[in-house]
Amino acid sequence: MKIDSYSIMPGAESLFYPGNEIGVLISHGFNGTPQSMRYIAEKISEAGYTVSVPRLKGHGTSHQEMEECSYTDWIDSLETAYNQLSMSCLSIFIMGQSMGGTLAIDLASRRKVDGVITLNAAFEVPGYEQYKHVATPRFIEEGEPDINDRNAMEITYTTVPLQSIKELLALIEATKEKPSSVHCPIIFFHSPEDHVVPAKCSEDLYHSVTSRYKKIHALLNSYHVASLDFDKDFIVASSLQFIAAFADSQNPPDQVIYS
Repeated sequence: MKIDSYSIMPGAESLFYPGNEIGVLISHGFNGTPQSMRYIAEKISEAGYTVSVPRLKGHGTSHQEMEECSYTDWIDSLETAYNQLSMSCLSIFIMGQSMGGTLAIDLASRRKVDGVITLNAAFEVPGYEQYKHVATPRFIEEGEPDINDRNAMEITYTTVPLQSIKELLALIEATKEKPSSVHCPIIFFHSPEDHVVPAKCSEDLYHSVTSRYKKIHALLNSYHVASLDFDKDFIVASSLQFIAAFADSQNPPDQVIYS
């Protein structure tokens, strides 16, 4: 039996904030960690909700461990946290950034979810397409995180495994038909000036989900890692309004909005 000998990078640990019976499950993105979602998680927790931000397998340790993971490991990481949250929460909302948005859509298509929030959900990553059918190099250099706020910092690997990029692309392929199976309320946040994921990904998702209530917001002051960028407080305020509206299932909003 293989022993896990990988240490978690300081600050990259999973986060959990106990609260009321409304749970909010938050997923970071590819090559990110819960640290990238900490600010939003803390603000949502301060509103009284129970918040869980799991560290996806292979993230926040070393790129060698990441190389050993498949995209199903990332699905399992989020689903395990969902199962744990459901033991104490009557309602669960899911938020996901980038690949975390992809995972949120996948989970919402299969499990009971009261609402979904995505931040620049990754259903296309043009910069990685060149690696789809190559065998080398083993590791790919990553540039600086795509954040407009130069004072922001994200914990990431400086290189990512080629195999992990292929797993991300495989996850996107495996999930591309699932938005039509998402029926719960959903809001999309997208950055028009995103240098990783085209803004049209969120627009396409908006038109693909079959939710009765759906809304899309443009983040005009943020790049890809919106949770750490200039619009993070707008994301928090809009998300709290959304959660509060649909946690009250007796009187939910009934509209489709594009803004």
